[in-house]
Amino acid sequence: MRVRLWGTRGSVPAPGAGTARYGGNTSCVQVTLSDGTTIVLDAGTGIRALGLALDPPPGPIHILLTHLHLDHIQGLLFFTPLFNPGCEVTVWGPPTAGSLERLIGRYLSAPLSPVEVRELPSGPAFLACPGPEWQIGQAQVHARLVLHRGPTLGYRIVDGESSLCYLPDHEPALAESLDHVEDEWISGLGVARDASLLIHDCQYTDQEYAMHRGWGHSRLSDALDFATRSGAKRTLFFHHDPLHTDALLDELGEQAADRWRERGGGEGAIAMAMEGGELQI
Repeated sequence: MRVRLWGTRGSVPAPGAGTARYGGNTSCVQVTLSDGTTIVLDAGTGIRALGLALDPPPGPIHILLTHLHLDHIQGLLFFTPLFNPGCEVTVWGPPTAGSLERLIGRYLSAPLSPVEVRELPSGPAFLACPGPEWQIGQAQVHARLVLHRGPTLGYRIVDGESSLCYLPDHEPALAESLDHVEDEWISGLGVARDASLLIHDCQYTDQEYAMHRGWGHSRLSDALDFATRSGAKRTLFFHHDPLHTDALLDELGEQAADRWRERGGGEGAIAMAMEGGELQI
């Protein structure tokens, strides 16, 4: 699999000189499978630039939404393949009380939008994930509900010997420290186990977390604990707070690397996700 990061920010876009290196766009990750199939994880503002890069589209596109918070869907209207009548786009999402198309239509409709879902020329399909596992191209996709406000999925994509786990909005240590919880009770651990690459929420510093407990996001300490328990080969910390500048993220990245080494972790196995980054896994 080839992975490219188009948006790594959380909550709201944060463009500007102070966030230029790590990026200001909200959550969007492109996964290209070994057979060329395109999977897009979330549709934050980063999906706009991705859509331009996919012109013309290489084939069917599958968008996997973790949940329907605005920072994960606000780029949909600006994803150019949706306006290409020859492009096949399927949008997958979590189980909800209503249809996925109707719920997204609450955003893609007047007075919030000049274009409505039913008017999109590609005629995209909006589908709830069909089960805990299903096939997209060469890959087996696993979806599990995880701890975050509102119905939220964590995804695992397995293509041959490679696996990617994507948990951008996740608070697994909400109830208590992960040191005191058995594996089977840790949210998201099943889809993250021994992943080739784990992309995981790390929105808050340890100092900030006390004011944000229960908001659905992880502090650095808990993200490190989760990465350790998962046994992932490599981890990228993701969903950066909009107030976190490049300088602060550099500091957090150094802290994470130092603390990872103290745990006996390998060099370079922990890093802060950076918009524009590309990985082969």
